[in-house]
Amino acid sequence: MSASGSVPKPLCPLPARLAVLLSGRGSNFEALAEACAKREIPGSIVLVVSDEPSADGLRKAERRGIPSKVIDRASWPRRDEREAALVAALEEARADLICLAGYMRVLSPAFVARWPLRILNVHPSLLPSFPGLQAQAQALDYGVQVTGATVHFVDAGTDTGPIVAQAAVPVRPGDDAETLAARILPAEHGLYVAAVRRVLEGGWKISGRSVTFPEVRDSP
Repeated sequence: MSASGSVPKPLCPLPARLAVLLSGRGSNFEALAEACAKREIPGSIVLVVSDEPSADGLRKAERRGIPSKVIDRASWPRRDEREAALVAALEEARADLICLAGYMRVLSPAFVARWPLRILNVHPSLLPSFPGLQAQAQALDYGVQVTGATVHFVDAGTDTGPIVAQAAVPVRPGDDAETLAARILPAEHGLYVAAVRRVLEGGWKISGRSVTFPEVRDSP
């Protein structure tokens, strides 16, 4: 699939097979897993991968009976070896869509090229503002009155891929990075679920950084 063009409905055979990559608590993973269980997303999570053996998200996957795997720096010191192990795990799981949920490793251009327009990420700002780490602190330092969350396709850059969906969250007087992050998080959850569903359903078009979806018509 090229970086521009249209995607017929659906993106892949449904129900889709999702893989989630995470490094920490896994709250966005849980939001996706719950949505899959309620059939709000036309698919299921078939694999969770973490680069941190102590990640809470791994325990949450275990409680849900979802297979998980640790691919960390201690076991695979070289980046190319870690990514090769990650590719093998994703291919074995036959993942249709890869969802980054607080995954704190930058994926190489070669990795991203294996799954063009099939890797999604959720970021706690209104991109292109405040990419990278500590997005909430960046927003506060800049003095914005509104920030939010963005779901985007992953490309070879850092938070530079085409934007799928965004949600605005106001900055309140007295906010610090922690309180702002806590208020953005629920917006991330709902936005990610909706974005994954729409991407899987297909019918969208992409040109450069612009993603457009078919209009949703109300039933008569």
